[in-house]
Amino acid sequence: MSGHRQDTIRRPARPSDPARPSDNPAWACDPYADALRAGRGPLFLRRGDGWMLPLEVERWCARADEVDLQVLERCEGAVLDVGCGPGRLVAELAARGRPVLGVDVSRAAVARTRRLGGQALTRSVFEPLPGEGRWDTALLLDGNLGIGGDPAALLRRLSQLLCSGGLLIAETVPMDVDERAEVRLVSGAGPDVGAEAGFPWARLGTPALLRHARPLGWRAADQWTAGGRSFVALRARSTSSSAEPPNSRAVISSQRPRKPLADIPVADA
Repeated sequence: MSGHRQDTIRRPARPSDPARPSDNPAWACDPYADALRAGRGPLFLRRGDGWMLPLEVERWCARADEVDLQVLERCEGAVLDVGCGPGRLVAELAARGRPVLGVDVSRAAVARTRRLGGQALTRSVFEPLPGEGRWDTALLLDGNLGIGGDPAALLRRLSQLLCSGGLLIAETVPMDVDERAEVRLVSGAGPDVGAEAGFPWARLGTPALLRHARPLGWRAADQWTAGGRSFVALRARSTSSSAEPPNSRAVISSQRPRKPLADIPVADA
């Protein structure tokens, strides 16, 4: 989408960033963009040893399903969808009148999100983002705990983006795994079919996520499984002892005071 379009959330001045993993240019190029434009795979993450993880492009490009809707019911206030992909969650939240922004490094993903009626920025989570420190909920679904290949760095970054006591809902691998590897995006089983440059990625089960999160001040609010998928809700460190207690269900926005996010115009660079 054109950089002349005005979004309704302001880009803040650049904060002092922590050490950040390198961005993943492969997500901004083919074959990922081709798969999103087509709305289907096949698309895989492939490790150097040949192991391949199939990516659920068809599900990502469909409407939010029942499992997604259960996750969205738990969201509170203004929502930041990190690695929003083609935008099914952003579009669903926007249709419900929820303040929501998707961020993704893929221009094709952002363009599709906007066509669905959601707001999205073509940006890495490690770059400056609108409303830093004021988001009520952040989403890391569809394997996005792997972003950057450094779970601790990603969790530290999310704690900067969320408000005190804010909610992080993350999807984990439904087994006890804690893996970091260099992977490539490929569009088929052959070694040279649509391969892109390698980039770091991570896969975490729930126990591993909790091991990384607790030393950083996160506290577990809930864990659940649905439709063969596994999820964890975490609370960011509170700056006040009077912060609200963990809550696994959504809080109606009129019941939860928030600093405004949606009324500050700015253009996407």
